[in-house]
Amino acid sequence: MTRRPLQITLAFIGVVQLVLGVVFALAPAQFSAMMGLAQTPTWAYWMFGMFSARALGFAYGMFLAARDPARHIHWIQAMIGVQAIDWLATMYFVLTGAVTLAQVSTASFLPLIFIGMLVIFYPRQQSTTLTTPGRPNKQRA
Repeated sequence: MTRRPLQITLAFIGVVQLVLGVVFALAPAQFSAMMGLAQTPTWAYWMFGMFSARALGFAYGMFLAARDPARHIHWIQAMIGVQAIDWLATMYFVLTGAVTLAQVSTASFLPLIFIGMLVIFYPRQQSTTLTTPGRPNKQRA
């Protein structure tokens, strides 16, 4: 199986994380206003700053994984978990009426697409090396 679809997916997720990291670091009030959300208490900008750091860290990890998915498989596994939590949290707040589908925008479906792509194109081990003491290594397909 070709790695290209996975690499493109990882790079795209990296770009999304980078944009979110920058937006939450530099313009959180403007972003929430654009989404039609109520004004955020000023103390929440501290949390947005911490989220920004994590989003930028995950952007870095996605760009690393895009270059060599098998080598950076743990970044892929972590992002699958992050996307699952993102989607569950989004659905919880939509279902409880805290936010609307229009306000959450792509967060209502993009995590599911990301999870699907990451799972479908997940790097599988190509072969295993069998080692028997005193005997040469054999490759098993």
